[in-house]
Amino acid sequence: MTIVSNIASYIDHTILKQDCKLSDLQRVCEEARQYGFAAVCIPPYFVGEAKEMLSDSEVRVATVIGFPFGYSAVEGKISEIVLAMDEGAEELDMVINLIALKNSDWHFLHHEIGEILPMVHRRQKKIKIIIESGLLTDSEIIQCCKLYGSAGVDFLKTSTGYAEKGASLEAVRLMRANLPDSIRIKASGGIRTYAFAKELIEAGASRIGCSASVSIVMGTHVSEKTSY
Repeated sequence: MTIVSNIASYIDHTILKQDCKLSDLQRVCEEARQYGFAAVCIPPYFVGEAKEMLSDSEVRVATVIGFPFGYSAVEGKISEIVLAMDEGAEELDMVINLIALKNSDWHFLHHEIGEILPMVHRRQKKIKIIIESGLLTDSEIIQCCKLYGSAGVDFLKTSTGYAEKGASLEAVRLMRANLPDSIRIKASGGIRTYAFAKELIEAGASRIGCSASVSIVMGTHVSEKTSY
């Protein structure tokens, strides 16, 4: 069995449950530091605390914008982004307006990213655009790749984890085939095992968003012991 070298470096260690407590945040930050995860992805409410907890580490602080449904007004998303960046967020996982997409209002989506992307990049932060691939047709995913690839976002992300269908190999492969090489992919939603995380990385994902991060990393060690 092929092992993905240092899978921890691909992982955004995530806790976005509605009843998240400070003790949960502390645990996630401690685990991220211990295992060397790329980032923690946490609720906007806790950005300042997470930044302080991780100030002496290389773990990045990510938070969500317009989460989980994406239909906040552009002005509302801008306010969320500004506050998150001011409090220390380095990466922003933003849900697109899926209602606009499903009504073929691509002009609105073009306007949305056009308003948001420059302000994020001016402050040298990264943005991950969540398209909720499990709710989209292949043609809609390809159209998203064209729009956000041309815009120059940092990542296109599969899912929020709140839809019925999360990350899939088919969606990641389709995204990779239709995005410029410079645009990375984050797979998230329902990733609970090392085997699935490895398959997603091999399909083209550069980041994996999950709450089962420790189990996934430990699964690497199990695989290493049992592989020939």
